[in-house]
Amino acid sequence: MALLAQGLRDRDIAARLYISESTVKFHINNSLTKLQAKNRYQAVYQAAIQGWI
Repeated sequence: MALLAQGLRDRDIAARLYISESTVKFHINNSLTKLQAKNRYQAVYQAAIQGWI
């Protein structure tokens, strides 16, 4: 979530974490569901409010 908050694209996050882009998308979609967010911007906002980032 911290990398997402930095504005990195899925491709860039995958490169930094040494995982595939599809894995990044999978985890972002899971985070959206758990945070009940409609998009990644809302997810970052919710994570910031919760103090996670």
